[in-house]
Amino acid sequence: QVQFVESGGGLVQPGGSLRLSCAASGFTPDLYAIAWFRQAPGKAREGLLCISNSEGTTYYDDSVKGRFTISRDDAKKTVSLQMNDLKPEDTAVYYCATDLTSWCPENYDYWGQGTQVTVSS
Repeated sequence: QVQFVESGGGLVQPGGSLRLSCAASGFTPDLYAIAWFRQAPGKAREGLLCISNSEGTTYYDDSVKGRFTISRDDAKKTVSLQMNDLKPEDTAVYYCATDLTSWCPENYDYWGQGTQVTVSS
C-alpha cells in the first residue's frame, strides 16, 4: 500500500525558508518519480515540481523556479522540498504524490495527507 507522510510545515515569515519532507512506504520509491503539489484555501490543487527516478527535475509551476528545490534520499525513502524566499501566496497545504512511473507524469493517483505551510508576518 503506497503511503506518504509529509512533515516540516509550519508558520514562517515572508522571505523565510522551510524544508518539507515526504516519507514513503509501501513501495520502492527509488524506482519512481515523486512530486510536490499544494492547495491554497479556495483554490484547486496545483503541481509544483517533480523528481524522476533518475533525479531529473520537472517544474509544473514556473513561479517556484529559483525558490523551490526538490531532492530525494532513496536510502531514507524520503523526498524533500526546500523552499526559500517564501511569500504569503505560498500559504497552502503541501502534498507529495506519485503515479508509480519512473518519469514525471501529468496525473497522479497516490497522495499523502499533506502538511500546512503558512507564510505570514
